[in-house]
Amino acid sequence: MKDYSESDKKIILKAYRGLLRASKKFRTTPEDTAYIRKAFNYSAEAHMSMRRKSGEPYITHPIAVARICTEEIGLGATSIACALLHDTVEDTDVTLEDIERIFGRREKRIIDGLTKISGAFDLSTSDQAENFRKMILTLPDDVRVIFIKLADRLHNMRTLGSMRADKQRKIASETLFLYAPLAHRLGLNAVKTELEDLSLKYTEPEAFEEIATKLRKSQEIRARFISQFISPLKKELDKTGLKYSIKGRPKSIYSIYNKIKKKKVTFEEIYDLFAVRIILDSKQENEKTDSWRVYSVVTDFYRPNPDRLRDWITNPRSNGYESLHTTVMSPTGKWVEIQIRSERMDEIAEKGMAAHWKYKDSKKKIENKFDAWINKIRDLVENKETDTLDFIDDFKLNLYAEEIYVFTPNGDLRTLPKDATALDFAFDIHGDIGKKCIGAKINHKLVPLSHQLGSGDQVEIITSNKQTPKEAWLDFVVTSKARSNIKQSLKEEVKKIAEDGKATLKRKFNALKINYTDKNVSHLLKMYDFKNPLDLNYQIAQGKIDLSKIKDIIEKGGNLNFEKPRAPEKEKKIKEVREIITNFGGKTGESIILGDESLKQVDYSLAKCCSPIPGDNVFGFLTINDGIKIHRTNCPNSVQLMSNYGYRVLKAKWKSQTDREFLVGVEFTGIDGMGILNSLTNLVTGSLNINIKSLNIGSEDGFFKGELKAYIHDTKHLDDLMKKMEGIEGIKTVERVY
Repeated sequence: MKDYSESDKKIILKAYRGLLRASKKFRTTPEDTAYIRKAFNYSAEAHMSMRRKSGEPYITHPIAVARICTEEIGLGATSIACALLHDTVEDTDVTLEDIERIFGRREKRIIDGLTKISGAFDLSTSDQAENFRKMILTLPDDVRVIFIKLADRLHNMRTLGSMRADKQRKIASETLFLYAPLAHRLGLNAVKTELEDLSLKYTEPEAFEEIATKLRKSQEIRARFISQFISPLKKELDKTGLKYSIKGRPKSIYSIYNKIKKKKVTFEEIYDLFAVRIILDSKQENEKTDSWRVYSVVTDFYRPNPDRLRDWITNPRSNGYESLHTTVMSPTGKWVEIQIRSERMDEIAEKGMAAHWKYKDSKKKIENKFDAWINKIRDLVENKETDTLDFIDDFKLNLYAEEIYVFTPNGDLRTLPKDATALDFAFDIHGDIGKKCIGAKINHKLVPLSHQLGSGDQVEIITSNKQTPKEAWLDFVVTSKARSNIKQSLKEEVKKIAEDGKATLKRKFNALKINYTDKNVSHLLKMYDFKNPLDLNYQIAQGKIDLSKIKDIIEKGGNLNFEKPRAPEKEKKIKEVREIITNFGGKTGESIILGDESLKQVDYSLAKCCSPIPGDNVFGFLTINDGIKIHRTNCPNSVQLMSNYGYRVLKAKWKSQTDREFLVGVEFTGIDGMGILNSLTNLVTGSLNINIKSLNIGSEDGFFKGELKAYIHDTKHLDDLMKKMEGIEGIKTVERVY
C-alpha cells in the first residue's frame, strides 16, 4: 500500500474496512482475518498500477467482489481471499504457480477456474463460450468458482455505466444469456433478479426506463393498496399466535418486461403485478404446518385462483427453493400473488445453495438435489468431444426451465423440466435405458417416445436391445442429459462408419505407393477442406469423396506434395477481417455508417431475422461466409450473438435518409366492425402514401387479427403509421413484428 497515493489509500482502506465488517460473522478465528489480509495485500500490490474505467484504483473491484461473496451470497474466508485474488493471474504478472506457493493448491484451483483463456484469432470459435465452459468444468469439484464469478459479474454490471454503449450491450447480453440463468439454477434469486434488471437496462434501455418510471409513479398507489390488502390478514394472523412479518413488493422490471412481451399486454394489464410475502418465524419441524395455517387464513378472506397454487414446500425446486404460492383476487378486482415461507426458506430463496449449510436438518435433502444436478453436469463434462457451443446449449437447457414431478412404476419421484418427454424420462433413469427406449406407458396407457409428460404422471419405460438412438430424437428431447447421450451415441456410430472410410483411404494410399502418415493425412484434409480425419473418413465411407485427385499430387518419395499455401486472397481476407474487428469492434471507436453510399467503408447486408430500418439501434455482426450482417439491437438473435461472439460484434449507426424504402411487418388486432379494412387501406395508401406489399386479415367470433407488410423510410415514418393505425376505431393493438 505504501506506493499508492494518499487519496487512493483512503478509498482502498474504506472499501477494505467495509469488507471486514461485512465478513465479521465468517471470520471465526484470528487466522481467518490474517489470511484475508494476506490476500488483500498481495492483490493490492499486484494491481497497483491498474485503474478501472471509472478512474478508481483497480483493487476496489476485487474488494467489492469479495464483499458481495460474503455479504450477499454468504461465503467464507477461502472465497473472500480468492475473490480478492481472482484477477491477479489474468491481469498481472502473477502466475498460478505463485498462487499455489503463497496460498495453496485449493486457491490455485479456484483462481484457475476464474481465469479467462487467451484465445487465438479464429472466426470459427467463441472465446466467451470457451471461457464459460472452462468455468463450468470446475463446478463438480468446487462450486465456489461459480459463486465468485457471479459476484464478479454482478459488480461489473453495477459499474457498467462507465463503459461505451456497444461494450455495455455485449456484456449485458452475455450476462442475460449465461450468468442470470446460472444464478437462478443455484438458487441465488436476489443476484439473478438484479442481473436480469441491469442487463435489460443496457439491452433495452427505453423499455427499462418506461417500466421503471411507471413503477415509481405508481409506488404510492401500490403501497396504499398493499396496506389495505394486508390489514385484515394481520388482524386474523395475530389471533393465531404465529410470529410473522409481511412485506409487499412489485415484480422485477425484467419479469414485467417479459410478461408484456410474451403475453402481449400493457403494463396496466399485468394481473399479478403485486406480490405479498408472509415470512414465518417457525421452528423447522413446524414450517409446513404453519405455512398451511397461514394459507387457510388468506383464503378465508380472498378467493384463490385454483390454477395458481404451488406447493414447493412438499416438493422443493431442484435449486432448493421452498415456498407456498397462491394467487388471490383482491376486493378491487386485482390479482395478488401470496408467497408463504419461513425465515429459513426466505434466506435460502435469496442466497441459494450457499445458505443451505446453515440448516443442518435440511442439508442432506438439499445436498441430494444439488448432487443430482452436479451429476448431470458431470455427464456433460465427461463428454470431451462435445462442441463448445453445443455444450453451452445443453447446459443452458435446464437452467431456467419450470419443473414437473413424475413417478416411476415403484412410486419414486423424479423432477424434470417442463415439456420433458417420455424419452427424457428414460434417459433421466439411465443412459442405457434411454438408448434402448422404444416407447412408454403413461398412467398405464401406451404412448410414443415424443409424448410430453405432465406433473403427476406415472411413467413406465419399454425397451428393446435392437433399438439405437436416432438423430430425429434430438427434435423432441429437452434435457441436457438426453441430448448429450444421443449426440454421443450418434458420434460413436459415425466413428464406426468412419473406420470403413479409413480402411478405404489406406488401400488407396497403398495402391498409389503413398505412405499413410499424419503429415499426408493433414495435407489431404487441407485439400478437401475438412477440419479433422473423422469427417474426411466418414465422407469417404459414404462415397462422397473423389479419391482419384490424390494421384495428381504424388511426389517421388512416396509423400503427398501438397502443402496448400494460403492464397494471397485468403491472406488479404484475414487482414481485412482483422482490420474490421479492430476499427469497428472497439479499439478505434469507429462505426459502420449505414445508408450513405459516399462512404464505402465495408460491405454489409441487412439481416432478414429482424429487418432493420433507419432509426433502429443496430450493430454489425461479422459472419464467416456472408460478410457483415446488420441486426437491430433488440433482434431475437442479438443476445445470443453478443454473448457467444462478442468480438465479432461491430459498431454501426444510420445516416439519416428518406430516399430508400424498407419492408416492415406490422401486426394488429381488434374488435371486428364495418369498414375497418377500408379505413386502414385509405389511411395507408391515401393519407400516408405508403406502398403496401400485402395485407392479410382474419376474423373469428367478433375478433380480428391482421398483418400489414409495407415499405417505409425510417422508424419515425413507421411510428407515425402505427399511431394513426391505433386511431382507427376498432383497432386495439398495433405491434411491429419485423
